[in-house]
Amino acid sequence: MKPIILFFIALALLVASSRAGESVNILLFTADDLHAESLGVYGGRPSDVTPNLDAFAAEGLLFNRAHVNTAICAPCRAIIATGRYGHRSGAMGFMSADPGVPDLVTTFKAAGFHTGVLGKVGHSTPREDIKWDYAYDQKNLGDGRSPKLYYERSMTFLKQAKETGKPFYFMVNSHDPHRPYCYPDKLRKGAEMPSRVYHAQDVTVPGFLPNLPGLREEFAAYLNSTRRLDDTFGRVMDALEETGFVDNTLVLFITDNGLAMPFAKCNAWYHATRSPLLVRWPGVVKPGTRDDENFVSVVDFFPTFMEAADVEAPPSLDGQSFLPLLKGRKKQKGRERVFTTIDSKAGGDYVPMRALQNGKYGYIYNPFANDEFWYRNNNEGLAMKAMDEAAKNNEVIKARIDLFRYRVPEEFYDLEKDPDCLHNLIDNPEYKELIVDMQAQLVAEMKRTEDPMLEAFQNKGDRTKVDAVLEATYGKRGKIREKKGFDPRG
Repeated sequence: MKPIILFFIALALLVASSRAGESVNILLFTADDLHAESLGVYGGRPSDVTPNLDAFAAEGLLFNRAHVNTAICAPCRAIIATGRYGHRSGAMGFMSADPGVPDLVTTFKAAGFHTGVLGKVGHSTPREDIKWDYAYDQKNLGDGRSPKLYYERSMTFLKQAKETGKPFYFMVNSHDPHRPYCYPDKLRKGAEMPSRVYHAQDVTVPGFLPNLPGLREEFAAYLNSTRRLDDTFGRVMDALEETGFVDNTLVLFITDNGLAMPFAKCNAWYHATRSPLLVRWPGVVKPGTRDDENFVSVVDFFPTFMEAADVEAPPSLDGQSFLPLLKGRKKQKGRERVFTTIDSKAGGDYVPMRALQNGKYGYIYNPFANDEFWYRNNNEGLAMKAMDEAAKNNEVIKARIDLFRYRVPEEFYDLEKDPDCLHNLIDNPEYKELIVDMQAQLVAEMKRTEDPMLEAFQNKGDRTKVDAVLEATYGKRGKIREKKGFDPRG
């Protein structure tokens, strides 16, 4: 063989060996209160709200059965950070994880990674002893709504990573499309205009909400915020490309919970927990692919990141790595369903919910529901005002509001026929066997994760015993104390 040929073969082997030894970088981008079906690639209407995300989806893998495990901002991010459900980490709402619980940031830093976070810093840092190498929060990011500042801060972090020679873990959290929504004539200080503005006539109202004029106007402002989220994502991807990290960076895009309107965020219904999940990893993830079969959720991120980066995972994580799916496997055992939870909401009141969903059905257990508790959260806005007004003359809307406010202990939905969860089938005898089966599956998951609400479920026919479990688990705040008309915001 000629010397020149041997030289090029040796060079190729050297480059391949060098590439194989590189540690992957990981960039996790989260939206704040995004309805999955707002993205064009998830069937959004109008279809042009998320051009950057739609283009990104074509470069990688789209998961159609992705969920968050808790549909509230801080506890969702605590699950990402710890790889454990809130009742296993101690972060059962807006509170710290327990001392000694492993976390992503500390684990990555110990493995030699450069770590950074933009936006939602407190929510992404469930203990004070967790220290990022680089962090900028909402006030230094144009109220968390400036694509330009997200680009500049990303460039700084990525250049730092290059200078250190370390692989990186970078969590980028947009504050869009969180309330207050983007009204062009009422921009918040530091926030930028989205690259396109939408109006009430552009809106397609999700099926779990009634199509009312006041609601349409607010939803148009939500779409403005969603477009600005897409602008921000595009600028962060620009920074990744300009710094030369695209080829060796695993990028994931998700939301922290569903739409901040009734029947979504801060609940356990389908559209509360369903998340977009887009993944790009050049050379590993095949572009233009989608997974319509496997359920993945954010509790799986920690073990997935560890395996992808070839870092030893801490013990006792609740999820499992979905790296095989990223590498092209069509089916992975244990991904036939998803377990979701709620413990406490903003304001500190406990409203425990436990749910199990598969491709066909959804079962929800609400131990807090007792015919007196008057549920509300801080995400109702003009949408609920429009519903309250319409309910004066519309019995269907009134019944929806009554369900939202008072709940029932158990719910069961046929998600194939009724993805908007409009018809509770818990008392329908045709579904009795299916309900019993899903209850058994839920019990198994609660046992596996040492869920304190298991005892409540096992005594769900005895209100006194259920209340005792709530108080033992959550303290005095666990007592049912909200009555009709009570405003937890003061």
